Amino acid sequence: MRRPTSESVAERISVDISRVGDGDDDGRPEEPAPSEAPRARNTCPSCRSHYREEEMVANLRVCAHCGYHFPVTARERIVQLTDDGSWSEVARDLISIDPLEFVDSKPYPERLDAAERATGLHDAMLVGAATIGEMPVALAVMDFTFLGGSMGSVVGEKFWRAAELSLDRRMPLVSVSSSGGARMQEGVLSLFQMAKTTAVLQELTKAKLPFVSILTDPTMGGVSASFAFVADIVIAEPGALIGFAGPRVIEQTVREKLPEGFQRAEFLLEKGAIDLIIDRRRLRDELAQLLAVLTRQPVPAS
Repeated sequence: MRRPTSESVAERISVDISRVGDGDDDGRPEEPAPSEAPRARNTCPSCRSHYREEEMVANLRVCAHCGYHFPVTARERIVQLTDDGSWSEVARDLISIDPLEFVDSKPYPERLDAAERATGLHDAMLVGAATIGEMPVALAVMDFTFLGGSMGSVVGEKFWRAAELSLDRRMPLVSVSSSGGARMQEGVLSLFQMAKTTAVLQELTKAKLPFVSILTDPTMGGVSASFAFVADIVIAEPGALIGFAGPRVIEQTVREKLPEGFQRAEFLLEKGAIDLIIDRRRLRDELAQLLAVLTRQPVPAS
């Protein structure tokens, strides 16, 4: 079993939100052609506007010119959404093990160690309690930079702990998803998490506690097919890629050209698959108002 270091995760995590891998079907911009200059981290892939880091942080990593939503780490997402000083993390020391002794191009424990060193996280989700517009919530936030936000046993357990926190304290549950799907290195154990996470949400339904799910770019695979869509309200960020299999896989399977914007948030809203699209810059205020309505509390001023 890997042992967590004694150094604080908050002290180790980087604010670097650069994408990892070479995504094709997970909604990430493709690598520039060899003839193009490499894109700087704070250069918008949509309109090519460039920003200083302090400008990016101030605008919540949204392009001021075209509205493109840059990726955000879990730690930064929590800062953006919650009231100052209200976040209290739980289940922070849960770590993944390797019961299948899985090896692809490298052993699974090596991948975990590399991801932990790169992100300062023990796994792809942070959970805890916080307030949003003074409304107490249980919060579960995924981080794509840790193995593509893949859901393994630890992510499933952490989501369960967040739901239990919601039940224990009689407060709403809010999740923020950013994931490529189930973690293949854990095999069927990762698939079990789909049932586990949806099962605990039935307890919230029985207790009449609201669950709000926020989908960011990308939300795919086993996460989209489980807790991410089993919510009272499903919100997406603009332009987020949301689905099960990626568009390239679907095109290769059905041998047909997919509609323009297929699996993007706007397409899903038009088809009735999600409830709202909210710009990140308005998300905190609108989420606070929505939670107040769902819990029959006074609606905070925007």
